[in-house]
Amino acid sequence: MNDIAPAAGPVPDAGPPADQPELKARIRADLTAAMKARDPLTLGTLRMALAAIQKEEVAGDAARELTDADVLAALAREVKKRKESAEAFDGAGRTELADKERAESAVLTAYLPSQLSGAELTALVDEAVQEAGAVSGSAPTMKQLGGLIKSVQTKAAGRADGARIAAAVRSALT
Repeated sequence: MNDIAPAAGPVPDAGPPADQPELKARIRADLTAAMKARDPLTLGTLRMALAAIQKEEVAGDAARELTDADVLAALAREVKKRKESAEAFDGAGRTELADKERAESAVLTAYLPSQLSGAELTALVDEAVQEAGAVSGSAPTMKQLGGLIKSVQTKAAGRADGARIAAAVRSALT
Protein backbone atom coordinates (compact mmCIF):
# COMPACT_ATOMS: atom_id res chain seq x y z
CA MET A 1 0.00 0.00 0.00
CA ASN A 2 0.91 3.67 -0.09
CA ASP A 3 2.64 4.73 3.16
CA ILE A 4 3.00 8.41 2.19
CA ALA A 5 0.79 10.65 4.29
CA PRO A 6 -0.83 13.68 2.67
CA ALA A 7 0.58 17.07 3.54
CA ALA A 8 -1.14 18.76 6.43
CA GLY A 9 -2.69 22.16 5.66
CA PRO A 10 -2.37 24.30 2.58
CA VAL A 11 0.82 24.36 0.60
CA PRO A 12 2.56 27.74 1.07
CA ASP A 13 2.65 29.95 -2.00
CA ALA A 14 6.18 30.07 -3.36
CA GLY A 15 5.44 33.33 -5.19
CA PRO A 16 5.70 33.91 -8.90
CA PRO A 17 7.95 31.75 -11.04
CA ALA A 18 11.51 33.01 -11.21
CA ASP A 19 11.08 34.19 -14.80
CA GLN A 20 7.88 36.17 -14.14
CA PRO A 21 7.86 39.68 -12.64
CA GLU A 22 6.11 40.15 -9.32
CA LEU A 23 3.64 42.76 -10.61
CA LYS A 24 2.56 40.68 -13.59
CA ALA A 25 1.95 37.71 -11.29
CA ARG A 26 -0.11 39.94 -8.97
CA ILE A 27 -2.24 41.11 -11.90
CA ARG A 28 -2.80 37.49 -12.98
CA ALA A 29 -3.83 36.53 -9.42
CA ASP A 30 -6.20 39.49 -9.25
CA LEU A 31 -7.63 38.50 -12.63
CA THR A 32 -8.43 35.05 -11.24
CA ALA A 33 -10.01 36.63 -8.16
CA ALA A 34 -12.12 38.92 -10.37
CA MET A 35 -13.29 35.88 -12.34
CA LYS A 36 -14.35 34.13 -9.14
CA ALA A 37 -16.04 37.28 -7.82
CA ARG A 38 -17.77 37.80 -11.19
CA ASP A 39 -16.61 41.42 -11.31
CA PRO A 40 -16.94 42.38 -14.99
CA LEU A 41 -15.26 45.79 -14.69
CA THR A 42 -12.11 44.51 -12.97
CA LEU A 43 -12.05 41.40 -15.13
CA GLY A 44 -12.21 43.30 -18.40
CA THR A 45 -9.74 45.93 -17.26
CA LEU A 46 -7.15 43.41 -16.09
CA ARG A 47 -7.54 41.41 -19.29
CA MET A 48 -6.85 44.56 -21.32
CA ALA A 49 -3.85 45.36 -19.11
CA LEU A 50 -2.39 41.86 -19.54
CA ALA A 51 -2.97 42.11 -23.29
CA ALA A 52 -1.04 45.40 -23.34
CA ILE A 53 1.77 43.81 -21.33
CA GLN A 54 1.92 40.80 -23.67
CA LYS A 55 1.87 43.09 -26.70
CA GLU A 56 4.84 44.95 -25.27
CA GLU A 57 6.66 41.68 -24.57
CA VAL A 58 6.53 40.63 -28.21
CA ALA A 59 7.17 44.09 -29.67
CA GLY A 60 10.53 44.66 -31.30
CA ASP A 61 12.97 42.23 -32.81
CA ALA A 62 12.75 39.50 -30.17
CA ALA A 63 10.25 38.50 -27.51
CA ARG A 64 11.35 39.30 -23.99
CA GLU A 65 10.08 39.12 -20.43
CA LEU A 66 9.24 42.55 -19.03
CA THR A 67 10.64 43.71 -15.71
CA ASP A 68 8.38 45.23 -13.07
CA ALA A 69 9.51 48.68 -14.19
CA ASP A 70 8.47 47.88 -17.77
CA VAL A 71 5.12 46.55 -16.56
CA LEU A 72 4.60 49.76 -14.54
CA ALA A 73 5.36 51.84 -17.63
CA ALA A 74 2.84 49.84 -19.67
CA LEU A 75 0.20 50.26 -16.96
CA ALA A 76 0.89 54.00 -16.76
CA ARG A 77 0.32 54.26 -20.52
CA GLU A 78 -2.96 52.38 -20.17
CA VAL A 79 -4.10 54.72 -17.38
CA LYS A 80 -3.22 57.72 -19.54
CA LYS A 81 -5.22 56.26 -22.44
CA ARG A 82 -8.24 55.79 -20.15
CA LYS A 83 -8.04 59.37 -18.89
CA GLU A 84 -7.77 60.77 -22.41
CA SER A 85 -10.70 58.61 -23.54
CA ALA A 86 -12.80 59.80 -20.60
CA GLU A 87 -12.11 63.42 -21.55
CA ALA A 88 -13.06 62.71 -25.17
CA PHE A 89 -16.29 60.98 -24.13
CA ASP A 90 -17.15 63.87 -21.82
CA GLY A 91 -16.60 66.29 -24.67
CA ALA A 92 -18.95 64.26 -26.86
CA GLY A 93 -21.62 64.09 -24.17
CA ARG A 94 -21.18 60.35 -23.54
CA THR A 95 -20.98 60.45 -19.75
CA GLU A 96 -21.72 56.72 -19.28
CA LEU A 97 -18.68 55.78 -21.37
CA ALA A 98 -16.57 58.43 -19.66
CA ASP A 99 -17.54 56.99 -16.26
CA LYS A 100 -16.58 53.49 -17.45
CA GLU A 101 -13.17 54.75 -18.60
CA ARG A 102 -12.62 56.47 -15.24
CA ALA A 103 -13.55 53.29 -13.38
CA GLU A 104 -11.07 51.28 -15.50
CA SER A 105 -8.44 53.93 -14.80
CA ALA A 106 -9.08 53.56 -11.07
CA VAL A 107 -8.61 49.78 -11.28
CA LEU A 108 -5.26 50.20 -13.05
CA THR A 109 -4.11 53.04 -10.78
CA ALA A 110 -4.19 50.61 -7.85
CA TYR A 111 -1.13 48.88 -9.38
CA LEU A 112 0.89 52.06 -9.85
CA PRO A 113 3.10 53.60 -7.16
CA SER A 114 1.67 56.60 -5.35
CA GLN A 115 2.15 59.86 -7.23
CA LEU A 116 4.54 62.51 -5.95
CA SER A 117 2.98 65.46 -4.17
CA GLY A 118 3.57 68.96 -5.50
CA ALA A 119 6.14 69.65 -2.76
CA GLU A 120 8.04 66.43 -3.47
CA LEU A 121 8.10 67.17 -7.18
CA THR A 122 9.30 70.71 -6.55
CA ALA A 123 12.07 69.35 -4.32
CA LEU A 124 13.22 66.97 -7.09
CA VAL A 125 13.16 69.80 -9.64
CA ASP A 126 15.13 72.12 -7.33
CA GLU A 127 17.69 69.37 -6.75
CA ALA A 128 18.09 68.79 -10.50
CA VAL A 129 18.43 72.54 -11.15
CA GLN A 130 21.12 72.82 -8.46
CA GLU A 131 23.01 69.83 -9.91
CA ALA A 132 22.86 71.30 -13.40
CA GLY A 133 24.03 74.66 -12.06
CA ALA A 134 26.93 73.01 -10.25
CA VAL A 135 28.04 71.20 -13.42
CA SER A 136 27.77 74.20 -15.75
CA GLY A 137 28.91 76.80 -13.23
CA SER A 138 25.90 79.03 -13.92
CA ALA A 139 22.15 78.87 -13.49
CA PRO A 140 20.46 76.55 -16.03
CA THR A 141 18.59 78.17 -18.90
CA MET A 142 15.69 77.10 -21.09
CA LYS A 143 18.23 75.51 -23.45
CA GLN A 144 18.85 72.86 -20.79
CA LEU A 145 15.12 72.17 -20.30
CA GLY A 146 15.20 68.73 -21.95
CA GLY A 147 18.13 67.51 -19.89
CA LEU A 148 16.56 68.74 -16.67
CA ILE A 149 13.24 67.07 -17.48
CA LYS A 150 15.04 63.81 -18.22
CA SER A 151 16.96 64.04 -14.94
CA VAL A 152 13.79 64.65 -12.93
CA GLN A 153 11.93 61.84 -14.71
CA THR A 154 14.72 59.44 -13.79
CA LYS A 155 14.53 60.50 -10.14
CA ALA A 156 10.72 60.38 -10.09
CA ALA A 157 10.80 56.79 -11.38
CA GLY A 158 7.27 56.83 -12.80
CA ARG A 159 5.70 58.50 -9.79
CA ALA A 160 4.88 61.70 -11.70
CA ASP A 161 3.36 62.36 -15.10
CA GLY A 162 5.71 63.75 -17.74
CA ALA A 163 3.50 66.79 -18.29
CA ARG A 164 3.60 67.63 -14.57
CA ILE A 165 7.38 67.27 -14.55
CA ALA A 166 7.79 69.45 -17.63
CA ALA A 167 5.56 72.16 -16.16
CA ALA A 168 7.44 72.11 -12.85
CA VAL A 169 10.83 72.36 -14.59
CA ARG A 170 9.59 75.22 -16.80
CA SER A 171 8.30 77.16 -13.81
CA ALA A 172 11.60 76.63 -11.99
CA LEU A 173 13.57 78.01 -14.96
CA THR A 174 11.42 81.09 -15.43
